[in-house]
Amino acid sequence: MDTVMLSRIQFASTTIFHYFFVPVSIGLALLIAIMETMYVRKGNDEYKRMAQFWGKLFLINFAVGVVTGILQEFQFGMNWSDYSRFVGDVFGAPLAIEALLAFFLESTFIGIWIFGWDKVSKRVHLLSIWLVALGTMLSAFWILLANSFMQHPVGFAVNNGRAEMNDIWALVTNGQLLVEFPHTVLAAYATGAFLVTGISAYKLLKKQDVSFFRKSFEIAAIVGIISSFGVAIAGHAQAQYLVETQPMKMAASEGLWDDSGDPAAWTVFANIDPDNKISTHEMKIPYMLSFLSYSKFSGSVKGMNTLQAEYEQAYGPGDYIPPVRTTFWSFRIMVAAGSLMILLGVYAIYLMWRKKMERPNTWFMRFMFWGLLLPPIANTSGWIMTEMGRQPWTVFGLMTTEDSVSPNITSGQVLFSVISFTAIYAILGLVLVGLFIKVIKKGPYAMDNDHGESHDPYNKEGSHAFS
Repeated sequence: MDTVMLSRIQFASTTIFHYFFVPVSIGLALLIAIMETMYVRKGNDEYKRMAQFWGKLFLINFAVGVVTGILQEFQFGMNWSDYSRFVGDVFGAPLAIEALLAFFLESTFIGIWIFGWDKVSKRVHLLSIWLVALGTMLSAFWILLANSFMQHPVGFAVNNGRAEMNDIWALVTNGQLLVEFPHTVLAAYATGAFLVTGISAYKLLKKQDVSFFRKSFEIAAIVGIISSFGVAIAGHAQAQYLVETQPMKMAASEGLWDDSGDPAAWTVFANIDPDNKISTHEMKIPYMLSFLSYSKFSGSVKGMNTLQAEYEQAYGPGDYIPPVRTTFWSFRIMVAAGSLMILLGVYAIYLMWRKKMERPNTWFMRFMFWGLLLPPIANTSGWIMTEMGRQPWTVFGLMTTEDSVSPNITSGQVLFSVISFTAIYAILGLVLVGLFIKVIKKGPYAMDNDHGESHDPYNKEGSHAFS
């Protein structure tokens, strides 16, 4: 493989691994803040215990996320120096703000939250975790602002061969950011919620600490269903924005080679043949693509062949069609995982509404346990679609991926770093999973049990537990 492909593989693999942790941190921070708010308002120590227990998982995840995130910024200088030279004045500013403002906010108040349980008032302590949650959102905002510039570059001028920022307000109000930010943050809330419901479902199946984990499950289920519906609504807005700003990505995500006609049908699945530029064995839903694109049941969507000709006129000769199979199927995997999340969330709310959480179905709890994998699947496939669908561009319309790579690195150097980082990340992943399992096995009353105390009346011989 050449240097460009290896650099892309390295950036993709490290980014995907890093993004396993980011949504968990954002989602858990919100849930912990909600649990501690309930403790302060109701005075029930069980909610305090919930904030502390899920806080342990949050801190483990946050630590690994920080370590893996540092490497992301180093790669811009190591593997993508030509990219950094060209857009560093624009791209570097939001990354610097994220590090100096949002990350410092998170780190400072995480310290207060960890060590301040009996040293500051309840309200001050509660404020600290809400500021941590705010910090995670601000971090996401500035990172997504940088990514949105790559998707839809605004607020800059090219001087002396470099893109220079001339309007930060244009960056902050970038239409891409306004649809990408809520979609991403809501997906993160859903990720944290389904992690909590999944672990709680496992504990309920084992009939361990039933009262504690039932309450955790119910809080997370409410956050999960609200955020899952929010993701779908925000995703719809993002798809409509793609039609205007990146129509090639939209066409590739539909496997649409020729113009759709009016009205446009949405393709459920198809056999994509990029060599012959055709899609066969298609199953379509009439009118649906028009609705997704324009919120009405009429309107045509341009195909990749038409857009290729337009891009050649605008940008010169070249192949502007992204990897179609990857873009097409990653979009469908994302939609399928998100749909399953909504179905599971709706049924969980139904059980709570009918007051059946005392004895929920075993099969449903098993589904909820494995459901904790759905958000990472949806998040990963969604970002693959977003980034692969932009190819061959690093910054859409301005700079190609091939022109962005560092000129002085060799394929052997990049291959060595790919292997090294993969091995290190695999070890980090195993350590994190091991720590998670250790904390979960010990349960929320581990410290009390070490002193021979028991604080869970539902944890005696399975009493009050469901079968």
